[in-house]
Amino acid sequence: MGKRNNQRKNVAMLDSSDDNSSVSSSSTIRSDLMSVSGSDDVQVDKDSLLEQALDALYEKRGSTREKALAAIIEAFNTNLQLQFVEKKFATLLHQCLNSIKKGSSKEIALACHAIGLLALTVGSGDNAREILEESAAPISQALKAQSDYLKTVSLLECLAVVTFVGATETEETERSMQIMWQLLHPKLGSNVVAVKTPAVVVTAVVSAWTFLLTTMNGCSLNSKDWQESISYLSTLLDKDDRSVRISAGEALALIFETGSVEKFAAENKTPPDGSVLEGNKSREGYTRILGLKSKILNQVRSLSVEAGGKGSTKKDLNSQRNLFKDVLEFLEDGYTPEISMKIGGDSLQTSTWSELIQLNFLKHFLGGGFVKHMQDNEFLHDVFGFTPKRKHILGVEHQMSSGEKRMFRSPNSVLNKARTQFLNKQRMLSKDRNVGHFAVGMGDEDM
Repeated sequence: MGKRNNQRKNVAMLDSSDDNSSVSSSSTIRSDLMSVSGSDDVQVDKDSLLEQALDALYEKRGSTREKALAAIIEAFNTNLQLQFVEKKFATLLHQCLNSIKKGSSKEIALACHAIGLLALTVGSGDNAREILEESAAPISQALKAQSDYLKTVSLLECLAVVTFVGATETEETERSMQIMWQLLHPKLGSNVVAVKTPAVVVTAVVSAWTFLLTTMNGCSLNSKDWQESISYLSTLLDKDDRSVRISAGEALALIFETGSVEKFAAENKTPPDGSVLEGNKSREGYTRILGLKSKILNQVRSLSVEAGGKGSTKKDLNSQRNLFKDVLEFLEDGYTPEISMKIGGDSLQTSTWSELIQLNFLKHFLGGGFVKHMQDNEFLHDVFGFTPKRKHILGVEHQMSSGEKRMFRSPNSVLNKARTQFLNKQRMLSKDRNVGHFAVGMGDEDM
């Protein structure tokens, strides 16, 4: 596909308000934890605060557990808690799962966010896989219960993140996507009346489902499933709620980017095994898919120029227009959206719908912790092919707390190895009374 040379600033669809969406301020968290511990003389040290918060998850009072979870989220947003996770990974996971099973809606939402942050912190590997295996069933069960929107949205986002990080097999991702999709298409018994799904839940389902779709090979899904998904997403483009339309538009753009629509149209025309379909079935299937694509193109074109209606905000309307202008340009000319955003002093770039959707979802989920994680989280570096300049990491070291310094100077960290090399060379050169030469030489050293 082609790429646009003239980048629109609004193509990123990145809401700056997410940067301020952390649970609460550091001062509030410290105050909360002091009240949890019952002591006014608590040392405000991040390691000890996390230990206190983890201990507070065993308390019977729900409000105490909520404060503790909020403190844990704040800590994980502020810094990459590698040492704490190494020691307390299993304990934190299972206490959060207990909160999902028995907590209030607020506690469940906080626990879900904490589990998602835990998964992003540990990165891909055995621990992430354990998080997915242990969390999938409780999350699925909690989603089946009638509840408020905050809880449902948090459960969906948690399931999306832990699957994104922990799934190693296609079947695992498909299972999570199916759990999400069932909220929109529940299997009802003969005596059960279907309940209209709120727009906020529809948006959350489609966004989480699309986020996981970015990790899938479109060819692994069969034609029938794709046709049903595309047809349903097309109906969402006609809904009144603008957030629903935007989420459906992103999903459809991703599906078209994978080339799945063309693939299934070709399959209906000529089966992969070279056999001949019955004439009517072949023509009907091929015509239906092409007709669906034409319908979507017309819908996208209309939404890209939609006038503001009653009760609509300018911000929402502009977001919709900008998105569907990009989708239209992609469908008609093959140009994919490109963005470039600054992370510290470094530039993060995306050039596909898949990358853009991943970036938007994770930025929303991390909120105020997005920049910190993008700077320090190796898993996210791998996801986006993003490598911050080491000088920016080293440049803030003088501002680090004692807990942060211990984290970055752990035996396995790059910074610790570099520091060891530094000290060894310093000792050797000091013996030769050549410290000045060494100081200059370190400026060219590859750290």
